[in-house]
Amino acid sequence: VQLQASGGGLVQAGGSLSLSCAASGRTFSRYVMGWLRQAPGKEREFVAAISWNGGSSYYADSVKGRFTISRDNAKNTVYLQMNSLKPEDTAEYYCAAGITVVAGTSNGMDYWGKGTQVTVSS
Repeated sequence: VQLQASGGGLVQAGGSLSLSCAASGRTFSRYVMGWLRQAPGKEREFVAAISWNGGSSYYADSVKGRFTISRDNAKNTVYLQMNSLKPEDTAEYYCAAGITVVAGTSNGMDYWGKGTQVTVSS
């Protein structure tokens, strides 16, 4: 599966952004989809994940209640709605996918796309 994230940009603290990730291939619905992020000088970290049918979703504690992950299998697309953004949310955001993924982690997300930059100004 090939992944392409989009939707990043510059926003003021408290604002919102919506990221999208388009996936190629006919087996999109088989994959657990997720979002990860990496800030300068920091390790890549798990943000959110959603099960193959959208029935289960998982979030990092740092974004719980502010971010929402969703997917549309008919469009081969996964989304990340980000509200109440904080300067510490500034990072490169990556879309990822895997067949067997440990719940609430990026362990098992074997496919990555190019990132999209999110910058939150204070």
